[in-house]
Amino acid sequence: MRAMVLEASGSALRQVELPLPVCGADDILLRVRACGVCRTDLHILDGELSAPKLPLIPGHEIVGTVVAKGDRVQRFSIGQRLGVPWLGRTCGHCRYCTSGRENLCDDARFTGYTLNGGYAEYAVADSRYCFALPDGYGDAEAAPLLCAGLIGYRALAAAGDAQRIGIYGFGAAAHIIAQVARWQGRKVFAFTKPGDLAGQRFAMELGAAWAGDSTAAPPEQLDAAILFAPVGALIPEALRHTAKGGTVVCAGIHMSDIPGFPYSILWGERTVRSVANLTRRDGEEFLDIATRANIRTEVETFRLEQANEALARLREGRIRGAAVLVMD
Repeated sequence: MRAMVLEASGSALRQVELPLPVCGADDILLRVRACGVCRTDLHILDGELSAPKLPLIPGHEIVGTVVAKGDRVQRFSIGQRLGVPWLGRTCGHCRYCTSGRENLCDDARFTGYTLNGGYAEYAVADSRYCFALPDGYGDAEAAPLLCAGLIGYRALAAAGDAQRIGIYGFGAAAHIIAQVARWQGRKVFAFTKPGDLAGQRFAMELGAAWAGDSTAAPPEQLDAAILFAPVGALIPEALRHTAKGGTVVCAGIHMSDIPGFPYSILWGERTVRSVANLTRRDGEEFLDIATRANIRTEVETFRLEQANEALARLREGRIRGAAVLVMD
């Protein structure tokens, strides 16, 4: 099979020919049809997430068709279309796994980071952590649901019943979760990097009540803010615009250092919290909501061998919606 491989942190991906991976007893072998390109992939390539498996096939928003399966796999059939998310495997018996918090498992494995991912023509995944996908989405359109959608959904849940939600960083996750929030009857305020007028227009097209750059003040106080932009300096900015009792949710897996800020902008029972990974329950709930709410994903597609170009475009902020690799 063809695969795009990371051989060392800080290097470009290299296209190589590899043998097809082999299924374990609980695994399935997928013919990859599409794989999303996520900002987490950039953090891995840049060495901002330590200790990836090297060499590594990145990619954790995989849509594929089952072509083989292990002896213990009962759930899925040959030819079925499935999605593979970031959470690739957990221990199943630690205090986190047994209390509904498998996203915090200390022995978890992650697709496209500590397990090979979907920047390839075939991928192996643990069947217990895969999802059947709704029929209403094409392959490329379904891919962003598997991380941008899932992590965004967990972040939105962490915001509680907030009615006025600020979203900082209007990329793949934000463009999905803004639609969910609007479907739930919430008001969305979108913050983009300064000068990103196209991003602000995109947010307004998706129903945002207001859009401006990250240095601007929204027209109303926020009940909660969700940060998809990995910029620690945005946390004090978001706190300044968040009402008493509100929450600032940090949704990224990596963020630059948070600068010092006065206690006065945290006081009033405001909360700053992070979101880590996802659970399988998140996936089941979100995919159901995506169908009922008619959530649409906007994607820009690239061929497998164009993975470095897709990553460069993402780094430069030149992707509207989500970038997705598609296989012939």
